[in-house]
Amino acid sequence: MKRSWWIRFMLMVVIAGISIMSIIPTVMDHDSDSTFPVKSKISLGLDLQGGLYMILGIDFQKVFRDEVTSYGRRLEMLFKDQADVTATLGDLNMSDLADPKLTLNFTRADDKNRSRDLMREFYPGMLRITAEQETSLEFALTGTTKAQIEEQSVSKSIEVIRNRIDEFGVSEPEIVSQGTDRIVVALPGVRDIERAKDLIGQTARLEFKMVNDEIPVQNLYAWVEKAKTAGIDYKTGEGRFSDYLIKLNDFLKNDLPAGYVLAFERAKGAQVGMDLQASIPYLVEAVPRLTGEGLQDARVQIDPQKNEPYVGMDFKTAGARLFEEITGENIGRRMAVILDGNVYSAPTIQSRIGGGRAQITLGSGGFNTMMREARDLALVLRAGALPVQLDFLEQRTVGPSLGADSIASARTASFIGCAIVFLFILIYYRISGGIAIVTLALNVLFVLAALVGLEATLTLPGIAGIALTIGMAVDANIIIYERIREEVRKGVSNFKAVQGGFDQAFWTIVDANITTALAGFMLLNFGTGPVRGFAVTLLIGIFATVYTAYFVGKLFFELYMDKTEGADLSI
Repeated sequence: MKRSWWIRFMLMVVIAGISIMSIIPTVMDHDSDSTFPVKSKISLGLDLQGGLYMILGIDFQKVFRDEVTSYGRRLEMLFKDQADVTATLGDLNMSDLADPKLTLNFTRADDKNRSRDLMREFYPGMLRITAEQETSLEFALTGTTKAQIEEQSVSKSIEVIRNRIDEFGVSEPEIVSQGTDRIVVALPGVRDIERAKDLIGQTARLEFKMVNDEIPVQNLYAWVEKAKTAGIDYKTGEGRFSDYLIKLNDFLKNDLPAGYVLAFERAKGAQVGMDLQASIPYLVEAVPRLTGEGLQDARVQIDPQKNEPYVGMDFKTAGARLFEEITGENIGRRMAVILDGNVYSAPTIQSRIGGGRAQITLGSGGFNTMMREARDLALVLRAGALPVQLDFLEQRTVGPSLGADSIASARTASFIGCAIVFLFILIYYRISGGIAIVTLALNVLFVLAALVGLEATLTLPGIAGIALTIGMAVDANIIIYERIREEVRKGVSNFKAVQGGFDQAFWTIVDANITTALAGFMLLNFGTGPVRGFAVTLLIGIFATVYTAYFVGKLFFELYMDKTEGADLSI
């Protein structure tokens, strides 16, 4: 054999050897170690190993309403600092739910004019004035601002969810946007469904607010009862507790002191919202002194005196400085640590606290329960707060037994299909059919090894892509063999017939696979979920088909011709 043949043969042997070593962990069903060149098995998709599939929705009407209110509070402080003007927030105008408007009231027309100029100077292109009276301004978000909020809310939410899922330990999650207001989350292999939902859906908005202890707690309970009599109540499972808090404080805005809202702490042994009378109400500042944006790290620690876990927090430099200023200015007052509207603790500030460290104490329960709660809480705090509230629009749970059945069915179908195809090829093309079987086996081997190397996820449609690859590879072999037969019928020698058959079939095979590859790239680019899984295996299979059917097949035919010295060609 020529030197070039040995080079091509050794290249094939090396590729085949690496491929075999790569798929051993998958075939033997154990985790790979240093023995193997690749450190992972083939990852199975949601439909093969079970898991959780969710569609999360963003209510941008609520987002815009909260954003307008936030701008209103910022404008209040801006007018006070820059012009010594006191502005009072009026009611939200919700005549257009997608374009909420907020009114600012002033005591004098001159104050209004100075404030209007400040608004245009500090928020150009972000806010627009929709109506103007002698002593009031009505403003709303501009279209550009709303578009930016929509884009940033979706992208930031995906980033936060991905960070949480990575810490949760799910391999190969799929988190993509769908349209402008939905996020699709697929978590293969998840068994603790409720915990996963809690981690994903928790807003994790951390706030530090000063407590108003001047109002007797009996008054707070009376206000809650007043709202309950008016039909504003909460029971566990009836929507989000944060939504209840918004309705409650909106109803009581004329009763509550200006700048304060109600929040609740879970009573020992009670669940927030299950029985509001069993939970402790707090009157806290509406605008937080410090938020979780200044948080650098959160971790679980153990209180040596109580032997109970708690979440210790470290702030960034700016947050630590602000925390020290807040504690120094409010010695003797209580500061509430609030997460998603729930007060976790409200300790009394004894002295100025430096170093930027704080802690969140948990409720009650066994050590393991509290430890799990502390770990989950630290996880979501480290991963960051969601910029918006996400609503669960759709949820599908795929059991592992269904995935196992799919794998078993696909395996059986593959074995039967391959046996029929191999038997037909062997009978119809004889020794040449045996060469085709070897190239087909190498084709599947290379596809599986590529899935491991690329850390791609194998889904049920992906298995269909492998089946299609085998069909395309058979077709490529048939094209080559029929070309060889045509050359033999012309009376040329076996050597030239084989060479001519491969040469004439090459561009036909390439053209057919290029058109299929273009379709595969479109599916990969625009598809989601299982469609992308099909596209990945299809594209890998196309490259494997061209290599094995033409180059590897030609390699074995050259060996066959050399052994028979061109005197025999079984095809």
